[in-house]
Amino acid sequence: MNIIVFGPPGAGKGTQADNLVRNFKLHKISTGDLLRKEIDNNTVLGKKIKSIINSGQLVSDDIIRNLIKNILSNKKINNKLIFDGYPRNLNQTKELDILLKKYNIKISCVLSLNVDKQSVIKRILGRQTCSNCGLTFNEYFKPSTKDNHECDNKFLHKRSDDNEGIIINRYDTYIKKTLPILNFYKEQNLLHQVNGLAKIEDIYKEICHIINSIET
Repeated sequence: MNIIVFGPPGAGKGTQADNLVRNFKLHKISTGDLLRKEIDNNTVLGKKIKSIINSGQLVSDDIIRNLIKNILSNKKINNKLIFDGYPRNLNQTKELDILLKKYNIKISCVLSLNVDKQSVIKRILGRQTCSNCGLTFNEYFKPSTKDNHECDNKFLHKRSDDNEGIIINRYDTYIKKTLPILNFYKEQNLLHQVNGLAKIEDIYKEICHIINSIET
């Protein structure tokens, strides 16, 4: 099973992808995680990536393609994948399609989480990530508590690119460059629209229903 989770920044792709990873034993491919790993390692590439992200722009397709290619070439995981927010434009879509065919990988379904701009802004401004365990929370919708988070709250932090100006720019970029690729997957009968404004658990139930209908 290989799945693509799609939607604007702050749509909840990461949260739903994490749930699918746990319950369906998948390996998540998040370009954001791959890029931040380079940044955390303070490599030359990481410094370049950090500058691009902080300006609200998208990292070049060449950088992304090489990072993705390294994952797809791993035969231990390359048919148990979930793509979190990738591809982001038509060029990446076509390049991914070529790589998938090269490694004999087929996409089972594409899930598109639909969320409006104002909801995206509020979600992202409240987003917090634990630097110790990697879990993501939201001070408005899903705050860190003793019941759902074992780490001290001192580990919670916000990403440097989580400010309103950058958020609006990223959302508009998504609408302009990323949303059109849904037609590519729609033509292949892979696309499934999901209400991203519902409660987290309800969104996940809808996603599981879609996956189960495909498997049966």
